[in-house]
Amino acid sequence: MFEWVVNDTGPTASSTIVSMALILISGFLMTRVTKKLKLPNVTGYILAGILIGPSMLNTIPASFIAHTDFLSDIALSFIAFSTGEFFRLSAIRQNGIKVIVITLFESLLASVLVFLAVRCLLGMDLAFSIVLAALASATAPASTMMTIRQTGAKGDFVNTLLQVVAFDDIVGLVAFSGAIAVALSSYAGTGLSLRAIAGPVLSNIGVLLLGALFGLLMKLFLENRSSNDNRLIISIALLFTFCGICAMLEISPLLGCMAMSTVYINTTDDERLFRQLGYFSPPILLMFFVRSGMNFDLSAAVSAGGSVGAVPLLVVGVVYFIVRILGKYAGAWIGCAAVGKDKKVRNYLGLALVPQAGVAIGLAALGARTLGGETGAALQNIILASSILYELAGPGLAKLSLYLSGSYSNQLEDMVQVAEKDADGKVKTEAQKLIERVDAIQKELAAQRKEPSEEEKAFTEEAVQYYEALLRRQDDPVPTASRYKGGRHFR
Repeated sequence: MFEWVVNDTGPTASSTIVSMALILISGFLMTRVTKKLKLPNVTGYILAGILIGPSMLNTIPASFIAHTDFLSDIALSFIAFSTGEFFRLSAIRQNGIKVIVITLFESLLASVLVFLAVRCLLGMDLAFSIVLAALASATAPASTMMTIRQTGAKGDFVNTLLQVVAFDDIVGLVAFSGAIAVALSSYAGTGLSLRAIAGPVLSNIGVLLLGALFGLLMKLFLENRSSNDNRLIISIALLFTFCGICAMLEISPLLGCMAMSTVYINTTDDERLFRQLGYFSPPILLMFFVRSGMNFDLSAAVSAGGSVGAVPLLVVGVVYFIVRILGKYAGAWIGCAAVGKDKKVRNYLGLALVPQAGVAIGLAALGARTLGGETGAALQNIILASSILYELAGPGLAKLSLYLSGSYSNQLEDMVQVAEKDADGKVKTEAQKLIERVDAIQKELAAQRKEPSEEEKAFTEEAVQYYEALLRRQDDPVPTASRYKGGRHFR
């Protein structure tokens, strides 16, 4: 049925275009299924990749998969740039030390326990064990943030969770850089040396400084511009340029992109740019995650022959899945206790740190490319398989943690507050208050259905401004406000 697509004669223009269309369509259709099951889009994307990839339907040419590894760098650049928005100096000064302590405990304890389990219990080699352990530290913020928005949760627990998740990926990136250096030294047989350790450290410092410089350039190019300038083109051009420089130097762009957005948000306080990029990036992220799913070797994961060394791949994956959860929970508990956090934060924060996708999948792709061979393929398979499981369990655990911590309530009287007395000063009956609460909730739901997201508004406003500028250049009358209704389309 798909022979005209599978005919792998090279990445021709036609096969590339058709492959991209299939990826976008399959990713979208699979999210229709996962949405019914209350699962995040990332899960649907990965499952779609497995379905259309070599493991099952084999509808995408192998040449396309082999020649599109740059999607990892581009997608991770967008993910890292969006994360930097949370590193506001004001928030860091207010609660920074406590959050850093909690983050170090929960991320590093997960890594240490995974390393001990894989290295000592399963007897895996040093290179594989240390890279897999480094990947265990990363957490996926998307599922947790989606759950927070859906429940309307607020309070100290939510603030602590968001800041920990933001810092979490920095620890994971630094740990991964060091782990890759150790792994390559192990393979080369040269052993650990000061040069092997100092190299990644200096590289990360250099990429941070370069990212900060690009953040200042972004501020310079976007600051004090008229509304006719297309900020989206400038910001994406800078992101792509930075990503390309890092690719030429064979350095991960993640830390630099975080530094870029951190400098930009702290020097401009411009949240609108992040909303615009957030509305632009979904197709890129979709292709990245679907392609990651296509790299997943389903037969190796479930068959008795699939193994890492002498250990079945399935065993390694199960051990990694369980031990990482234990490490995250125990580390969060110890970290919160060390800084004197409230009992509810201490007991339930670890449950919200279970999801793992995004950065971990991207790092696994980089690790597979760096290590190569069976070790690299096994590393990527384990992270992809466990990410699906984490994303299946993660949203439910995050919602449970928000509920148990008292960050939101299902009680109607807690969701909507109404006045106890009417305009005449008479005390309202319980029936009157109930009717007012139901009316308020219905109005809020109707407004949410009609109102576009902040990302959609920002993106569409920029498109409208660009369109109006083109008309002015053609000496046409300036379009009226009627061209833009609700941030959705032109009139």
